[in-house]
Amino acid sequence: MDWTETLVEQLDWHWNAQLRPRLTGLTDEEYLWEPVPDCWSVRPRGTSSAPIAAGTGAFTIDYAYDGPFDPEPFTTIAWRLAHVIVGVFGDRAHRHFGAPAMSYHDFPYAGSADEALAQLDQTYADWTAGVRSLTAEQFAGPCGEPGYEQHPYASLVLHINREAIHHGAEVALLRDLYAHRT
Repeated sequence: MDWTETLVEQLDWHWNAQLRPRLTGLTDEEYLWEPVPDCWSVRPRGTSSAPIAAGTGAFTIDYAYDGPFDPEPFTTIAWRLAHVIVGVFGDRAHRHFGAPAMSYHDFPYAGSADEALAQLDQTYADWTAGVRSLTAEQFAGPCGEPGYEQHPYASLVLHINREAIHHGAEVALLRDLYAHRT
């Protein structure tokens, strides 16, 4: 079995056939839309009421270390995309493949949909290029990721695929709800 092709193809198919096409035409209004009160989002610096407003630029992400919350905070498209950009692709591409350093606290979050999509495209490209560089032996060996220390790289890649597919579906649903709001 060609692990590289199989694992990359799973995410790449979803990216090209479903997720990325569904993001075409995302407006700033949709990107920042708060469908319920007290959403967590990406906000202009100094306007967050969350326990932590993380980020280095003009915009920050609502964040907290403590939880669980009851109920969990509902998150906007902006927040979900930021999570995929930084926490799913960006930080992992840095730790495992030498992409630019990225963490929730030192990232310049996008204040517009177009900027967020450019960040998403870049971190996706960084992650998938790294995964494509792995050999069959590396996929079978331990990756050292916190929480995956004893798991093979293939398990981490499958987890990242799950995260991207899961959050991408949430974003697509929020776009549908936005389009059908009254």
